Amino acid sequence: MALYSYVATDANGRISRGKETAEDHHELIARLKTKQLFCTSYKELGERAKAVVYRYKTKGLAFLCRQLSSMLVAGISVVRALHIMISQEQNKKAKMLLTEIYEQVQMGRSLSEAIATKQGAFPNLFTSMVSAGEASGNLDMIMVRVADHYAKENKTNNKIKSAMIYPIILGVLMVVVVVGLFTLIFPMFMDMFDNADDIPPLSRALASISNFMTTYWYILIGGTLALIIGIRTALKTPSIRFKFDRAILKLPKAGELLGIIYTARFARTMSNLFASGLQMVECIEKSVQTLGNLYITERFKEVVENVKRGEPLSQALIKINVFNPIFTAMVVVGEESGSLDSILSKTADYYDEESDMAITSLVSMMEPLLIIVLGGAVALVLAGIFPLIYGSMGTMGS
Repeated sequence: MALYSYVATDANGRISRGKETAEDHHELIARLKTKQLFCTSYKELGERAKAVVYRYKTKGLAFLCRQLSSMLVAGISVVRALHIMISQEQNKKAKMLLTEIYEQVQMGRSLSEAIATKQGAFPNLFTSMVSAGEASGNLDMIMVRVADHYAKENKTNNKIKSAMIYPIILGVLMVVVVVGLFTLIFPMFMDMFDNADDIPPLSRALASISNFMTTYWYILIGGTLALIIGIRTALKTPSIRFKFDRAILKLPKAGELLGIIYTARFARTMSNLFASGLQMVECIEKSVQTLGNLYITERFKEVVENVKRGEPLSQALIKINVFNPIFTAMVVVGEESGSLDSILSKTADYYDEESDMAITSLVSMMEPLLIIVLGGAVALVLAGIFPLIYGSMGTMGS
């Protein structure tokens, strides 16, 4: 969306000046006409349209879709439904966003066009399904599907967050215990020895680590922050992100579980888009974007090209060998029976359950690993401390 400054006249010949956002000058002129203004001159400014004031998260989007779908099914118009939602919205930024959409719809724009102007506020999937619902005349039923989709996605996100609480607490505890042992406990025993030659080799090595942590703690903190920033920056590089996403799918056991989670998300999105009436190619492209895995996204370019050439979706999926074979087999059944939307919906329900189990399994794999690392670190420190204890006791005895 570009930002334009314009000079226009109304029916009485009065001059009006202002600024307006539009995709191009044709849209600018059309927008001014809806305001009963005739554009006499315009200029595209060097800046882009301002960022959206509010970005809907999955939970908020699920609630918004549920509200809108309920009112549309009840026969309330889109304009009236938006007005009611604005009056009930408590968040000021969300209220401002809905108000801007409401004003555009009042001026004659469709809901999908108004939403599309708020880039970044809504997911592309949401915009596409609203557009498909308006084109088919079934916006009320499509919004019910969208509401169910985001409600299930929100449920999955909540399950992941709740499942990760224990591993995160355990990980933080591990860091605190290790740092405490090296910076507080270990130096106390080292002070008991005047001669460094009397200290066992393992204890001397641990003492060096302890001294480094207590003396150069700022280097450790700075290095850790630099490492985190470096990793995050590196993962934004397409080539590195591609290799990383490919590597996690090839991890033993974990890669298989992640594949199930990706299959569930793709099946659910594909089912909703296809049932909305979108073309197959568009359904595939938008569904794979929701996965957040660059490796799968790149592999699906081959699927899109094959489908464009007339190849069945099932055969294109078999060639890239990304998803679970059961999913591919179900797609074959759906294509042969002519009920692909129904089959995809049932398959999505099946993989939603499998996805929940996969999330639980992934977390259960992390917990013993963290416990082993924590136990190993404590055991290593104790192995260095015990000789110091016995040595100090011997020194006091002599």
